[in-house]
Amino acid sequence: MSQIHAMSDDQVTTELRKMTAFIRQEALEKAREIHLKADEEFSIEKSKLVRQETQRIDTEFTKKFKQAGMSQQITKSTLANKVRLRVLGAKQELLDGLFEDAQKGLTEKGSKDQSKYEAMCKGLILEGLYALNEKKVTLKCRKKDEGVVKKAAESASKEYKDKMGGRDVEIAIDEKDRLPEGSAGGVIVLNGTGKIDINNTLDERLNLLSTDALPSVRTTLFGENKNRKFKD
Repeated sequence: MSQIHAMSDDQVTTELRKMTAFIRQEALEKAREIHLKADEEFSIEKSKLVRQETQRIDTEFTKKFKQAGMSQQITKSTLANKVRLRVLGAKQELLDGLFEDAQKGLTEKGSKDQSKYEAMCKGLILEGLYALNEKKVTLKCRKKDEGVVKKAAESASKEYKDKMGGRDVEIAIDEKDRLPEGSAGGVIVLNGTGKIDINNTLDERLNLLSTDALPSVRTTLFGENKNRKFKD
């Protein structure tokens, strides 16, 4: 049996120092490994966060850029519509002014020349007679035109009889329900029952003319509209 030799104090101290140095070295290496791993994980996480934030910023920028583009388009479209509406409004105002002037001129001068006005009333009455084709009709006119309309009615009645093979027509003037004195003149021709009428007043003729002639007047004043796909 081998003998166990007791270590001297110096030997014990030396061994303790060796063990302490070993443990310290192991601890330092472990700490170094932990530090390196932590640095590596930090770099990976940092890169991940930077990439995510960059993507978020890019996405936000793209979104705002699109929104800005849409906002700009809407602003341009709104301004263009406002300008177009102003131009259309100015054009319509001009057209309305032209027809208002025509209405005033017609009211003031339409019946000034009595002989021409009588001939015109005759033609308007004849149109009504041919359209209604009845034995009795009633005329509405302005009170101040009654004398002229009576003469025009007599002449129209004779011509109607000649053209219709001797067919007579009785023409009466409505003395209760007249055309407004401020109107341009002309006549309204009613059938015997008063339920059917032919509006041959000058005001109505001007309204019809303004509707029918409006496209050509617009083209004459403002030129052809290249954006219009259909013609009136």
